[in-house]
Amino acid sequence: MLPMTNDNQQQITAQRWAMQFTSTPRCVRLVRSLVDKTLLSWGYGREDIDRTVLVCSELATNAVQHGHRSGHRFEVRLSGEGATCLVEVSDALSRRLPRLMETSDEDEHGRGLQLVSALAKEMGHRARNPIGKTVWARLALLTPEEDTRA
Repeated sequence: MLPMTNDNQQQITAQRWAMQFTSTPRCVRLVRSLVDKTLLSWGYGREDIDRTVLVCSELATNAVQHGHRSGHRFEVRLSGEGATCLVEVSDALSRRLPRLMETSDEDEHGRGLQLVSALAKEMGHRARNPIGKTVWARLALLTPEEDTRA
């Protein structure tokens, strides 16, 4: 016997993208470009793409500056499912865990995770096997269908 289905139910498909990068500042620009193109191909709108690119850029910059380990790359992963996009950036250094910092108006550094926290629905980090850590952020986005109606 077949399960009953409702023709009005939308089929939500998960989309995934991942790539490893050498741990250099130049690669952060490449991350921004590739994430932008990926989310555009998935059908998301410009505002959501820009927010997600900014989050990826901040997390990738942190991986390069604070998670670099000689001979290892960092990895960026996107998982888009309907109105949610999960951004994950993994690096090879587990002893330097991310933390939100108190900053003053004069501080030139230390605002990256504050920005990610403000743009993301939730964020966190976890250990990565065999080495390193993954820092993640989940963003609420308009689905491609919602974005065309807005």
